[in-house]
Amino acid sequence: MPQLPHLCQVMRWELPVIVPFSVTDFIERAAAVYGERVGFIDEPDQPAESLGSLTYAEAYELSRRQAARLDELGIEVGDRVAVLSHNSSRLLTSFFGVCGSGRVLVPINFRLRPDEIAYIVAHSGARVLYVDPELVESVSQIDVEHRFVLGEDASMFADVGVEPREWEPDENATATINYTSGTTARPKGVQLTHRNLWTNAVTFALHAGVTDRDVYLHTLPMFHANGWGMPFAMTGLGVPQVVLRKVDGAEILRRVEQHGVTVMCAAPAVAAAVLDAAADWEGEIPGRDRVRIIMAGAPPPTKTVVRVQEELGWEFVQIYGLTETSPLLTVNRSRAEWDDLSAEDRAAKLVRAGAPAIGVRLRTDEQDEVLARSNVILEGYWERPDETGKALVDGWFRTGDGGVIGDDGYLTISDRKKDVIITGGENVSSIEVEDVLFSHPAVAEVAVIGVPSEKWGETIKALVVLADGASTDEAELIAWCKDKAAGYKAPTSIEFREELARTATGKLQKFKLRQPYWEGQGRQVN
Repeated sequence: MPQLPHLCQVMRWELPVIVPFSVTDFIERAAAVYGERVGFIDEPDQPAESLGSLTYAEAYELSRRQAARLDELGIEVGDRVAVLSHNSSRLLTSFFGVCGSGRVLVPINFRLRPDEIAYIVAHSGARVLYVDPELVESVSQIDVEHRFVLGEDASMFADVGVEPREWEPDENATATINYTSGTTARPKGVQLTHRNLWTNAVTFALHAGVTDRDVYLHTLPMFHANGWGMPFAMTGLGVPQVVLRKVDGAEILRRVEQHGVTVMCAAPAVAAAVLDAAADWEGEIPGRDRVRIIMAGAPPPTKTVVRVQEELGWEFVQIYGLTETSPLLTVNRSRAEWDDLSAEDRAAKLVRAGAPAIGVRLRTDEQDEVLARSNVILEGYWERPDETGKALVDGWFRTGDGGVIGDDGYLTISDRKKDVIITGGENVSSIEVEDVLFSHPAVAEVAVIGVPSEKWGETIKALVVLADGASTDEAELIAWCKDKAAGYKAPTSIEFREELARTATGKLQKFKLRQPYWEGQGRQVN
């Protein structure tokens, strides 16, 4: 095994005074300080790519073997390495084997169609593609220089008999290219630097109060910003990381109980799955008064926050950010001043996006768009200078989200700017209408969209998924909305669905939901 760094010697006089940030800092510290601690815990029932449990020393060794193998293949610093995989320890290790040796990791959404995957591989210029055995068919037609099937092709992590080439860390170098989830347009490759990722990890750990006594559960897919943003923070602090391959509410509860999980990130849809499973759970809900569930990906309905607090007994933490911001911009965690509030009143405060994280500057422009400055802001969009120029203006990143910053400094997201429905000259926040509908006991999921109207330009339509065993009708739900909000904010029509189009992390894909109603209109707003 290679000699681990002596962290207490990093300020020796012969070294530069300033040590550049690099994601290698996290795995090197974990191996040096927590080497014998189990760091990555795979599902026992995973297929061939499962590694079982890895200590941090073993994970560090595997990352170095991977880097040496890339050296052997002639993959240079700055070359792109794409990976298409479900959550696994091999994928976790690749964050350090690829990024930590100066190459650029390109994680791909495994739920994309084969042509969309091919686009990302080609657009990023990836020379290497790692693929999960279950997903091989999705990449069968993709032409790439080197292809490895995780688990089945042992050479990726094989001991090649030599140490990997030393890489001089450059904190301004691109570490990952993460393609946007496609909620609004053709995916763009978001270039995040080592400095971006390092800053995000340390800031997250600070605000979430992470220590080496925590246990983290990976519920979100690691290809997504909310999924891959966590490994660096957790690894650097020696936190055991339990890998969940696929979201299942009952399985999440079982892992919480079995491994003593204390922290997880989740989209509202994940929280809903856990709440559903909890209703059938025998005995006390595991993790009560211990688990911190960090909500991201979409603004949660107020009743979800209340249920997490009351039914699970878990602490609810709200964060806001984007792929382009690594992702953390704001944090909303219950404050001491709120301890005496009821669950409902506390939830009303927690559904806000939160206060800026340390090192983040926020403001809104004349159109109420949220703008941000921070060390977590992307370097640019890969091969898209035009899009970079639109997003980064005078040192500020344009989030594309509408919001309001209150007198207390807390940000409330009003809507994606393109999702504001303008009906009869009035602006209506779809999120506000959704929150009203979510408060109806029969509603499990809802998406509010604007549809064309000859009279009003746009009118409000709600797509609703009913809770199991529940029943209601269009008239009742419209009356419910009119009773709880201004009449012009109520839907004029409601359509009941079995499911709604979502991204892998639970975000509603409203452009897909709107599209059928706007065919032949030339655009999706009036």
